[in-house]
Amino acid sequence: MSGKLRKTFTDPLSENNPITIQILGICSALAVTVQLRTAIVMALALTTVTAGSNLIISLLRRGIPPRIRLIVEMVVVSTLVILADQFLRAYLFDVSRQLSVFVGLIITNCIVLGRLEAYALQNPPLPSLLDGLGNGLGYGAVLVLVAFIRELLGSGRLFGAAVLPEHLPRNGLALLAPGAFIVLGLLIWTQRTLTKHFDSE
Repeated sequence: MSGKLRKTFTDPLSENNPITIQILGICSALAVTVQLRTAIVMALALTTVTAGSNLIISLLRRGIPPRIRLIVEMVVVSTLVILADQFLRAYLFDVSRQLSVFVGLIITNCIVLGRLEAYALQNPPLPSLLDGLGNGLGYGAVLVLVAFIRELLGSGRLFGAAVLPEHLPRNGLALLAPGAFIVLGLLIWTQRTLTKHFDSE
């Protein structure tokens, strides 16, 4: 893999992370991170949709009339989201119920549409696929980390199995929306400090 392709894939994982640097996809990052299992499934679903839609739009980019490009993008993303949702309903029904409407809301996720507009429409299929994978995995890494912290501190469990001894106190705030904001805020601060992002602003 060339240096340019590697950078396309790895940048969203850290230095240009869609959540901690670009501050995109915050709503789902807060809503689906009470449990580690649901966060992982949501991360995989969004990564699949982002990578797949980037690839398809890149393949079609020369044939899409500019006036209807958003319509075409929405059709492609909607189709992939419906397929992902039906897969979850068929094979992971309990998780699908816990995720509720949030899988469907991938259609309007600014990360997905943002990458289509900013990257897939201007670049060949392979770089577009790597860009979609990188952004999806970057998003997913933050989701999984937030869910890990919230589930562990809030219930003393991971994947529903007890990890912390019963006598240790639980932090109920971690399972509530304010707790999610605090954890995510600390991660954003840590990420931006490590990458010295504040210095470049």
